Amino acid sequence: MTGPDAPRRVVVIGNGMAGFRFAQDLVAANGDGRFVLTVIGDEPGTAYNRILLTNLLAGRTAPEEIVLASENWYADHGVTLIAGSAVDVVDRPRRELWLDDGRIVAYDVLVLATGSDAVWPPITGLFGTDGSPVEGAVAFRTLGDCIEIDRNAAAASHVVVLGAGVLGVEAARGLAGRGLDVTLLGRAGRVMDRQLDPIASRFMTRSLAGVGVSVPADGAVEVVADGGKVSEIVLACGARIPADLFVVCCGIAPRVGLARDAGLAVGKGVVVDERMRSVTDPSILAIGECAEFRGQVCGLVAPAWEQARIAAATLADETTGTHYVETSEIVRLKAAGIELACLGESAPGGSDDDLPEGTDVVRYSDSGRGIYQKLLIRDGRLAGAIVLGDTRAVGTLSQMFDRQTPVPADPASLLIVRRNSPATVAQSPTLLPGRATICQCNGVTKAGICGAWSDGARTVGDMAAATRATTGCGTCRDTVQGLIDWLEAADAGTDIAAADPNPRLNRDLQTEFQADSGVVTA
Repeated sequence: MTGPDAPRRVVVIGNGMAGFRFAQDLVAANGDGRFVLTVIGDEPGTAYNRILLTNLLAGRTAPEEIVLASENWYADHGVTLIAGSAVDVVDRPRRELWLDDGRIVAYDVLVLATGSDAVWPPITGLFGTDGSPVEGAVAFRTLGDCIEIDRNAAAASHVVVLGAGVLGVEAARGLAGRGLDVTLLGRAGRVMDRQLDPIASRFMTRSLAGVGVSVPADGAVEVVADGGKVSEIVLACGARIPADLFVVCCGIAPRVGLARDAGLAVGKGVVVDERMRSVTDPSILAIGECAEFRGQVCGLVAPAWEQARIAAATLADETTGTHYVETSEIVRLKAAGIELACLGESAPGGSDDDLPEGTDVVRYSDSGRGIYQKLLIRDGRLAGAIVLGDTRAVGTLSQMFDRQTPVPADPASLLIVRRNSPATVAQSPTLLPGRATICQCNGVTKAGICGAWSDGARTVGDMAAATRATTGCGTCRDTVQGLIDWLEAADAGTDIAAADPNPRLNRDLQTEFQADSGVVTA
């Protein structure tokens, strides 16, 4: 059907977390059938939660548990899914996409959610004569990469992970948890240098050593020995490290080749305005890691989801005043035995000497317990924080940071009260208000979980489909399961006021309750 009354053909390139979230949001806004939606993904299968790949690598999560939607979801919502096919050409004059399998897909509106590619460093010996990585060298980026690492890990004894950022730390910890000897290599021996100051980095290095991950002081790789298969890593200092598996976590590069070839403005990413439209062609939008707004590209899921929401709102109502505002990023490490959260300007420039004028620093460290906590305060408000080793204060700090509410007259009380006091435990979820946040990534409250239960959600998967809880970082999964257990007990007539179905649930919920109430209890 063509003509002015025909539905607009919206095509999304990319079925990752940004592309799928856009599809969900547009489906929700498409009650009147104004859009026909097609999603094209170059990976086989349906959308999955990339954040949880490290849990999969560690053996804590099964592949089916990271799936965001079944094939039935797409069909049930009128979405055409083309999986396992890549787009070779964006023909803007004809508004057509040329796929690698020979198909041509027409569009009226195109949404680029192409994400990023893993960066492979130019290391001698890392690539074979055909230009592909040698056997045993795998980048950690996709589900396919995770499966390949898992296959290699099954026959490996010594693993070297290159790249000591968040992903590298999580991968190293996950592999060490499987009983492998793991070495983590970072720039000049630093761990998470974009999030941690030098002191916090040293604390993190000791924490990693405690769970079986070594971090050499000289992390510059010179050679991957034995060109046919990884067997050892040679450092610039001459040290030789045995390795059966070499995992590359050296960062990402936005996938902008299609956009550049199509003549769109491209910097670090596809340059977009506050409505996520290409500044070159308003019929093309870009979201997630491939999009550049005001000179910045996002690397975390929260801003990507916000961009997806803005893009869907832009299509649903061209007159809406909704526009994208750069969001602050909160990094939570998902590594068993290591608790870490970083907010805002956690380590600008790497040291306190690089902090903007007028920034006050409140710091507490306890090397014996592996605890390091640091607050950056500017104009009486929280500008950033590092909380390592004991993250019970994060609920309060994140709310204060997001809302930019004034810090207490004695900012140290945000840390000291928590430090000197045992965890306050709610006697039962019954005592928590409905506004208590359960899933920070998606803003799902206790009331939202209870409402979904009333509507028939009975499993974590049901709750994810109904509320999106657990579809972000996944750290709320136990809490959601605990609430389900509590609600089941209520339906069965158990005295839920005395029930304690999940100890972790109570601790998490109490933390959120305190943060939501603006109260820190002793």
